[in-house]
Amino acid sequence: MSNPSVIVFGPTGGIGSIAARVAHEQGAKIFLAMRDVSKPIPGLTPDQEQEGGFERIQADLLDTESIKAAVAKSGAKHAFIYLLFGVSDGMRSAIEALKSAGIKFVVFLSSSSVTVQSAGKDGLKGVPTSDFIAFAHAQVEINLQNIFGEGGYVAVRPSYFLSNTLRWSSMIRTGEVKVVAPDVTFDYIAPADISRVCAGFLIRGAKTPGGSPSPSSVTLCGPKIVSQRDALATIGKAIGKELAVKSVDQEDEGVEVFKADGIPEHIARDLVRKLLSRLENGGPLYKEDFYVEAAANVEKYSGQSPTEIAEWAFENKEQFV
Repeated sequence: MSNPSVIVFGPTGGIGSIAARVAHEQGAKIFLAMRDVSKPIPGLTPDQEQEGGFERIQADLLDTESIKAAVAKSGAKHAFIYLLFGVSDGMRSAIEALKSAGIKFVVFLSSSSVTVQSAGKDGLKGVPTSDFIAFAHAQVEINLQNIFGEGGYVAVRPSYFLSNTLRWSSMIRTGEVKVVAPDVTFDYIAPADISRVCAGFLIRGAKTPGGSPSPSSVTLCGPKIVSQRDALATIGKAIGKELAVKSVDQEDEGVEVFKADGIPEHIARDLVRKLLSRLENGGPLYKEDFYVEAAANVEKYSGQSPTEIAEWAFENKEQFV
């Protein structure tokens, strides 16, 4: 069976850009659906783009007519999409446009918070609105379920992006890093690992690398659960710089730390409260069986060992120094 034509919405993003390149390396014809077709794509030079036969198409997930036109022009049957925050219909109109235009299979970049919050008897419909990240992603998954059905989509649900550490970069350059609740732990999954899993599904459809049917959602975690303090120490060692950690344990000060990174106040406050709550209440980040399966899924679905913090930090050294 020949590899499908694939349309990637959001190819300038951290996951979409790598997923597009990896799917191309695996033999797919890639169409890059972009609001602004003049924007550069990370990791892809104009020469590489031309030599690889990538094609740019103007499209916006908020504009259903542009979606239909892009799919029709590309002839693609598989699509990669991401969440649009702030839409009121859980992206239903965009998903319907993809379906009506001829897309047969969708890879959706979701969130591991959906897995955690949908564990009850009500499943996706039971995800609370109070967890706005999980709720927003769950609404898209519900629409994919209703419109594309089993085998017509896979929601890839990564946990804590290792690239989130880049928000420390300006402070790392000074040698002192303000961290809210530095002893709180995360799993730190590399964007490339997420992207390789997404690319595999874009090529195969809803199948495992071995050819058996895959579940409609796949949760991913990084290879180790590490405190923010230890993650910073690892990054410092990888880039050859000694770093001092300034612990922030007051809500208002923590909000200012996040706002300095351009995060809106209401989101910053929610993040800080969650971090301080985890610090106060302790306990494991994940249930053991959840974590073991999610961490193993990276290699299971990508065929490659997961990326360690030190390796990623060294590869991205120029962004920290």
